[in-house]
Amino acid sequence: MTDAPSQTVPDSVTVIRHPLVQHKLTLMRQKQTSTGEFRRLAREISLLMAYELTRDLPLESVEIETPLEVTQAPRLAGKKLCIVSILRAGDGIMEGMLDLVPSARVGHIGLYRDPETLVPVEYYLKLPDDVSERLVIVVDPMLATGHSAAAALSRLKQAGAEQLRFACLLAAPEGVSVLTEAHPDVPVFTCSIDRELDSHAYIRPGLGDAGDRLYGTK
Repeated sequence: MTDAPSQTVPDSVTVIRHPLVQHKLTLMRQKQTSTGEFRRLAREISLLMAYELTRDLPLESVEIETPLEVTQAPRLAGKKLCIVSILRAGDGIMEGMLDLVPSARVGHIGLYRDPETLVPVEYYLKLPDDVSERLVIVVDPMLATGHSAAAALSRLKQAGAEQLRFACLLAAPEGVSVLTEAHPDVPVFTCSIDRELDSHAYIRPGLGDAGDRLYGTK
């Protein structure tokens, strides 16, 4: 197990323990996994995460005609989802979720950490005009210090988003603490809460730099 031992998981945090999710995450962690395989696994695990994230979406009954008769059947009610990627690594998670929900709207937020103040600085934001009417799923592979995720959620709330969820592959206890304290109203979904952050703010045991492994850069 890689979950932090004795770490108390807040009620707003869900660790997705489905066997297929955990198996694919183990493959992603391995140093020898190639860029192409890592990218494929990220897409697959993200689709499985999206299934968990959307299990409580509201439904409405509509009349349809099958080849045999007219009947009532359920479909999603209201506006479709909006998936917001925290650039750049968030795109590797977003693509898999779009496989499951291809009609979802897409947003992007770009943040970088000021080298002197260490405060996240926004450099890009593009959202649907009706973001306030949609369930917004914010995605980033890693929840390390938690500061960028917290800043992204704050900015989305300023833009009018009211229904927010955050999804990541891995989280550190420190990042979970920061995010849940800053946004206790936002459910968090992750595949693992790892042991700790190291002195360079890498999640341990982790899987390395998700963006570099997704795109073959260093």
